[in-house]
Amino acid sequence: MTQPRLAEQTEYGRMYARSTSEQATVPSITTVISRAAHDLGGWYGYTAAQAAVRDDRLRQALGSPAQLRAVVRDAAKAAERHRDAAAARGDRVHSYAEQIALRAMGRPHRAAEARATLAEHGEERFASRFDEWWDLYAPEPLAVEVTVWNSTVGYAGTLDLVARIAGRTCLIDYKTKGTDRDGRVKALDPKVVTQLVAGLKAEEQLVDAETGRWEPWAHGDADLLLGVAIGETEVVPVQAVPAVLEAHWYKFCALHRVWTHETALAAAGPALRPVPPPPVTAPPAPAPAAD
Repeated sequence: MTQPRLAEQTEYGRMYARSTSEQATVPSITTVISRAAHDLGGWYGYTAAQAAVRDDRLRQALGSPAQLRAVVRDAAKAAERHRDAAAARGDRVHSYAEQIALRAMGRPHRAAEARATLAEHGEERFASRFDEWWDLYAPEPLAVEVTVWNSTVGYAGTLDLVARIAGRTCLIDYKTKGTDRDGRVKALDPKVVTQLVAGLKAEEQLVDAETGRWEPWAHGDADLLLGVAIGETEVVPVQAVPAVLEAHWYKFCALHRVWTHETALAAAGPALRPVPPPPVTAPPAPAPAAD
């Protein structure tokens, strides 16, 4: 990255600090958004079933309970492996996009190295499609991987790119996406709007991570919020519809309150404790018999 990272992974999610020498105090934008409920049970089950069916050991394992358990155990972890591989690929694609923007700004860059890394993993087509998009839309980078902070609500995050396109200032978030059966890049999740609007509502931007120097956020009046889906077959930019931005901001603030309460509950300790049975008492003495 172009500057020291202020974020760290904690038991409460990804957290940001004001400088590299300070303790992290506020959640990241993505940590807040992750408080929204989403059911991935079906995807996890399908991924595990696919992994089991494709496992070459399955035929032999049918006659061996021990081998079958090994196949099932490995299949159960298939979704995690898929998730981790997708995250690593996304990091490589983001790194390439960052280096291209740095090159366009005339700053030191490692564009060739980043592209070579993609090629080593068989992912160079992502770079080629990104280059086509860059040439077609001709963004003029204003800030790359800029860290922003909102003290009023209490969060921070890092925006992929702020650029001027056709004379309009755009906040841009890249998403590396797979390709569907028709060869089209898969659609972006609408939560990218929540992420972008949280960036728009920032109050400060980082100047120097070592000294903890910040300045007022310069792009809170950006004209467009763009999610850019980067795939192997195409790159598809989409705009956050202005009419829904206020609702997404309210949603983000509500999710932040959820994160705040969940964090407080986690710090408070166990929410339940065992209840022992009541003490055994001696039965009352029988009343004396009447004369």
